[in-house]
Amino acid sequence: MKTLLTYGEKYLPAMTLSDQAEADAYFEECVQHYMHLMSVGRAEAEECERRNLGWFAGYFDNDTRARVERLFRCAHPIFGAIAVNGPPTPEQAFEASKRMAEDGKL
Repeated sequence: MKTLLTYGEKYLPAMTLSDQAEADAYFEECVQHYMHLMSVGRAEAEECERRNLGWFAGYFDNDTRARVERLFRCAHPIFGAIAVNGPPTPEQAFEASKRMAEDGKL
């Protein structure tokens, strides 16, 4: 992995994986990249990478999101795991965006 990447360059390959061993290897590469780039420990890097993977998977269809969440043991940081909560309704997505905007997080 090159040092400076866009989110797409870093996380798009993960969206196509379906094999657990490949996902584990890719996750390790992501964690090592983050640790090197941000000078943080493994636990913080793993937490951040899982959050980023969960967020990025939210831009894809429900099947992709569910597969990514299972392979990388992650969840969408706003809506939680699709296997537990199901996909958000348009109303839930709107309300979450509204709350984030009101809190200055958007």
